[in-house]
Amino acid sequence: TGYDAESQRRLDDTRLKRVLQLTGFSDPVYAEAYVTVHQYDIVLDVTVLNRTAHTMQNLNLELATMGDLKLVERPQNHTLAPRTSKHIRANIKVSSTETGVIFGNIVYETTAPGAATTGGDGRNVVVLNDIHIDIMDYIHPASCADAAFRNMWAEFEWENKVAVNTSMTDVRQYLNHIVKSTNMRCLTPHLALEGECGFLAANLYAKSVFGEDALVNVSVERSPTDGKLSGYIRIRSKTQGIALSLGDKITLKQRGSDTPSESGTAGAPAPAGSDSAPVVATAAAATTPANDEAEE
Repeated sequence: TGYDAESQRRLDDTRLKRVLQLTGFSDPVYAEAYVTVHQYDIVLDVTVLNRTAHTMQNLNLELATMGDLKLVERPQNHTLAPRTSKHIRANIKVSSTETGVIFGNIVYETTAPGAATTGGDGRNVVVLNDIHIDIMDYIHPASCADAAFRNMWAEFEWENKVAVNTSMTDVRQYLNHIVKSTNMRCLTPHLALEGECGFLAANLYAKSVFGEDALVNVSVERSPTDGKLSGYIRIRSKTQGIALSLGDKITLKQRGSDTPSESGTAGAPAPAGSDSAPVVATAAAATTPANDEAEE
């Protein structure tokens, strides 16, 4: 049926988004990875293709991680005949909600006579594109009472403050976009958000698969002269990783695109109890004392 065909198309599109090209088309070895996330585990199914007319020996996928990621086991060596491919699987453990990075090389020896080597030990090295693990795979919408939200807001140590920077002109549309982009739940009742007063304040909440809490306060207003939106999005969490990763995600998504805005990215989060903290990138990030409360 038409419904089944549309559902299958969306499923295929979702799967294609998880296929990442690791090397260039001009490299002697072409590689791409299909990334599967299972809460505490990440599985990389890497397809490696020998594009040359010579056999590649001792081909090895060397991976390293940044963040709270750990490679479970080192993939074994393989021999690739000319124009043939091989599927290599790598398992990575995840221990916290943080945007991690997987990087590495493909190292091999070739039977080509007089072939030049890129490594100092007679081996050839092809550098892989980085794989960035999305924090949205570990965050799910959740609910909590207003009192619990306020208590966590006062207790949590880390805050990231991101300036509103968008081409949108409607405050409700902007809030809905942030909720969808961060995979959070808006705790502020819909009745409190109704009306056309030109400003809006709302609290968002989510929980990670590791039991970590993420709090967000959106405070935005529309200029009566040019209609542009301004304000701040404040993120608080018990760990630095969530505050930083959510700030990066909001900065990336708040313009409604998948590319970073030209105005800069969110800076590093600082302890929410500090009176001041360095701004890393631009004015898009700042800190505020922990004793001020979230907007209602």
